[in-house]
Amino acid sequence: MNEQKIKQAYDLAVERYAAIGIDVEKVLDQLQKVQLSLHCWQADDVTGFESTGELTGGIQATGNYPGKARNIDELRADILKAASLIPGNHRLNLHEIYGDFGGKFVDRDQVEPVHFESWMQWAAENNMKLDFNSTSFSHPKSGDLSLSNPDEGIRNFWIEHTKRCRAIAEEMGKRQNDPCIMNLWVHDGSKDITVNRMKYRALLKDSLDQIFAQKYDNMKDCIESKVFGIGLESYTVGSNDFYIGYAAQNNKIITLDTGHFHPTESVADKVSSMLLYVPELMLHVSRPVRWDSDHVTIMNDDTLDLCKEIVRCDALDRVHVGLDYFDASINRIGAYVIGSRATQKCMLQALLEPLAQLCQYEANGQGFQRLALLEECKSLPWNAVWDMFCLKNNVPVGEAFIGEVEKYEAEVTSKR
Repeated sequence: MNEQKIKQAYDLAVERYAAIGIDVEKVLDQLQKVQLSLHCWQADDVTGFESTGELTGGIQATGNYPGKARNIDELRADILKAASLIPGNHRLNLHEIYGDFGGKFVDRDQVEPVHFESWMQWAAENNMKLDFNSTSFSHPKSGDLSLSNPDEGIRNFWIEHTKRCRAIAEEMGKRQNDPCIMNLWVHDGSKDITVNRMKYRALLKDSLDQIFAQKYDNMKDCIESKVFGIGLESYTVGSNDFYIGYAAQNNKIITLDTGHFHPTESVADKVSSMLLYVPELMLHVSRPVRWDSDHVTIMNDDTLDLCKEIVRCDALDRVHVGLDYFDASINRIGAYVIGSRATQKCMLQALLEPLAQLCQYEANGQGFQRLALLEECKSLPWNAVWDMFCLKNNVPVGEAFIGEVEKYEAEVTSKR
């Protein structure tokens, strides 16, 4: 795209937004500081480097598009390629099964920071900070229950695993001089009717109490609920209500995954309520199609509303934005780029909203004016601002990234 035309369109957009009280340069500075936490599992369909077994624990990746990452070097190369097409500087979110195990089997209750030493070095070399996740699925001891398992041996195995993951996250945070956010999600549930629901939730609560007993300074804990998993449709131990209560009582971050709620629920509406009771929020942004199907994030109303709510709550410093989808049916690097850029586009539109004027209309009871301005904002030239943001960050503008992804596929992933 012609650079001069991009700048001309941008200058016109700056004037148009100035007319409604928006400083576009300030907005670009704000957007530059919004770091996405890119999910490593998009590049290899949540396989990891521990085993070659099938996914278990109520999750699955659908599709068999060729060229997925098969080892740590290919995964890192794919991540860097995707990052080179996404404006801004972003983080990387690792699951425990992506450790550098050197070809040896390390069971999950034995994992240590040394198994992520090369990741920490790689992240520092590439100016990419790390976040982390414990991994309770796809393991012989996973079954239907992990941290809520009445079998003391199995439950203690997963407690030890999660404690060790927190220690790893602490080391990551210390090394990068910025807190590593560690997400705790377990698949625990039941396929059919469960009678003694209290029993398993009491066990989960006790497990969490043991896990969080150790205090750390360089990592932050977040806990994530779910509605159901495949094969575990009737009962989820770690429900939304369970984790809201636990987080509020124990001052923990809540993770809101946009696929983990009923299709008619607004995840955006949860932001203002939860921020009154918990210190921060973590977002896992995906696109559910009828259920938690982890489709690639696009610029839809759900994601746009979510970003607007963060800005309207003045919570950019209290909400962490991560991605969580794994589409194996299309080019995986392309999926990374589409979802990341779509999330950024939604955040840009949220930052460009004339919030002061809208709030004034609302406070004055001027419903017509509020609705009218909200509608007019939809056709303001935000796309010209987005193009300039890409240009400033030296990444492809518009659809130009498609050719870059195709070239990488032809030269790299198609040969795997």
